[in-house]
Parts: sequence; C-alpha cells; structure tokens
Amino acid sequence: MGLKSWKKLKHNGKTMEQILKAHELFWASKEGGARADLTGANLSGADMQGLNLAGAILKDANFEGTDLRGARLPGADLSGANLRKADLRKADLTEAALPGANLTEAQASGVEFFRCDLTHANFQKALLRNANFRDAHVDGATFAGADMGIAILRETNLRNADLSGVDLSTTLLPPGWAKKQGA
Repeated sequence: MGLKSWKKLKHNGKTMEQILKAHELFWASKEGGARADLTGANLSGADMQGLNLAGAILKDANFEGTDLRGARLPGADLSGANLRKADLRKADLTEAALPGANLTEAQASGVEFFRCDLTHANFQKALLRNANFRDAHVDGATFAGADMGIAILRETNLRNADLSGVDLSTTLLPPGWAKKQGA
C-alpha cells in the first residue's frame, strides 16, 4: 500500500489542494491568499514531496510516516508536531520552530535545521547524517541513538542535549567540545 495523495486530504472542511493554493497566493502577496494553518491536521502517510510549506502553521500536526523529501519548510511552525518515521531527506527547515516535536526514527539526512528552535525535540534513533544544526537551539533535545555522522553542530550550544549512544567521531562539533564515543 503506497502513500496517500496530499491533494485529497482535508482539514477544517477544505482540501489540502485549496489550502496550498491559497498559501502560494499569500506568499506571492496576491489577492485570495491565506497562510496555510494546518494546526492539528492528520497528514500521516501522505506523499508531500517537494511541497512549499514555508511559514505554514503546522502546530501539533501528524506527519507520521509522511514523505516530505525536498519540502520547503523555512520559518514553519511545527511546535509539537509528530514527524515520527517521516522522510525529511533534503528538506529545508531553516529557522523553523519545532519545540517538542517528535522526530523519532525520522529520516532527516541532509536537512537544514539552521537556526531552528529544537527545544525538547525528540530525535531518538533518527537518521541525521549530513544534517546542518548550526546555530540551532537544542536545549533539552534528545538525540539518543541517532546517526549523526558528518552532521554539522558548529555554533550550536549542546548543553542540556541528550547525545547518549551517539557516535560523534565524524560530527563537526563546536570548538572545544570533546569528541566522545557514545557521549
């Protein structure tokens, strides 16, 4: 069984296609535009590859198992969102807000988490190879058991982040951070 088409999914009486068309008009500053507000939406198991959700409100949305490869999510509010087992490879989440988001077992290699709010986010067992966490806020975030090979953590304050069971031998760490196997 494949992924669901995002166009037919509904939220608050509107199809996703209607919501995202209005969102595109909003970003183009055209009449009829409206910022996408998908607070609490169930988008689990959907094929949402390459969609433009920049600046969208996605609080507490369910993206479990959703394919978001190459999606544009800069500045999006994903507070408390469920991204468990989501495929985020090469997605752009620059300056997105993900406090309390669940990214357990997510495939997030090559993702831009630059300047993201990842406070108390859960990345347990996530695939985070080549991900960019520069200047991200990771206070209270859990990375236990994640694959962070060649991830970029420069300019990131790792204090209060749980890195237990993470091999940091190839990770680009902040200056002065001691590289420890299984930190």
